[in-house]
Amino acid sequence: MMNGPEKSDSAIRAKKPANKAGSPAAERVEQRAGTKGNTGQPHTRRTQSRDSVSQGLDRVRHAARQRKKERFTALLHHVTIESLRDAFLALKRRAAPGVDGVTWKDYEAGLEDNLLDLHARVHRGTYRALPVRRRFIPKPGGKRRPLGIAALEDKIVQRATVTVLNAIYEEDFLGFSYGFRPGRSQHDALDALSVAISGTPVNWILDADIRGFFDSVSQQWLVRFLEHRIGDERVIRLVRKWLKAGVLEDGEWSVSEKGTPQGAVASPLLANVYLH
Repeated sequence: MMNGPEKSDSAIRAKKPANKAGSPAAERVEQRAGTKGNTGQPHTRRTQSRDSVSQGLDRVRHAARQRKKERFTALLHHVTIESLRDAFLALKRRAAPGVDGVTWKDYEAGLEDNLLDLHARVHRGTYRALPVRRRFIPKPGGKRRPLGIAALEDKIVQRATVTVLNAIYEEDFLGFSYGFRPGRSQHDALDALSVAISGTPVNWILDADIRGFFDSVSQQWLVRFLEHRIGDERVIRLVRKWLKAGVLEDGEWSVSEKGTPQGAVASPLLANVYLH
């Protein structure tokens, strides 16, 4: 699982503080009375019930919590046929297909054979990510937001892999981070903000946005950041495949050294790793 001594599977799971020691008190809003679903609860409760969490991922989570600089050298074996099946069943049934034209119903027709074949390709290293089909959705002010639609198998592999990576990174991310995280939403962020400004003298609230963030992320730095914790080169290769698959727009394929496609299953986690 990792390079370092194994820890007992029965070790008690400790709660992660909302922030690092020394952070301003106004940021420790997650554990105050009145907030819901924040970091005062065990990480496993944020994702799924303890009964359904595999023992393997539980050990990964425990090791990530105990050893903050550990590099995990064997993670891909946690991407199993079962996790791929769960990832498939979690996808939207009526989502638009990617460049391959394969719909959820198409794949379901031969699901077990499809998953066996996909699992074998992922573990042999012969799995290939397809280009993302780009569409644009309108934004206020007449602008358009680019949206990437990944092929169905890419969605499956990304979701299963993200589940493994979440076991590590949910132990690392800070308490005041809410975007695109399991069991958290903008409502939780607003709840925490409401508690903070009700109980603490506040003069200013800053609302800021990073312009074109998903399109401008440095892929080189993103991979380097991942390698701080991920020592399994097979997982790193998967991420590289997704980043280098490129975009298909109006029949033209292009690849960039920047960005991670908006709409891709793995993009939110990758963005949070980069920001963290």
